[in-house]
Amino acid sequence: MTSTTSQQELFRFLEDRFACAQACTECARACAVRASLVDPDGTEEQELVRRKGVMCAEVCDATCRVLSEQNQVDESAIRAQLEWCRQVCLETAHVFDACPGAEDSAAAGRACARACDDFLATLR
Repeated sequence: MTSTTSQQELFRFLEDRFACAQACTECARACAVRASLVDPDGTEEQELVRRKGVMCAEVCDATCRVLSEQNQVDESAIRAQLEWCRQVCLETAHVFDACPGAEDSAAAGRACARACDDFLATLR
């Protein structure tokens, strides 16, 4: 492996890490907004939307913090966090699909899941 190849891999790694953190931030914001729009005394389906929105926002926020750590974080811990985030985002997007007006929030969840996948690929 040449030095240029190593630099290119490092740049891709950093770009994917930043893109993933940015997608997590966007998803957390979208999920928090969606959860705040749900009536706390609403139906069971509305409660599911609220709970999933809050949980997804928290998981995305935690993932963003892990990705922002300057200290060396164990790669297996990063991988586990990314996989958890990806799964929660996809589950939340699926729940949002059934909620009228939540299309943007569902899209943010799917975008975050793709960004997690892309970054996971650089870890393998």
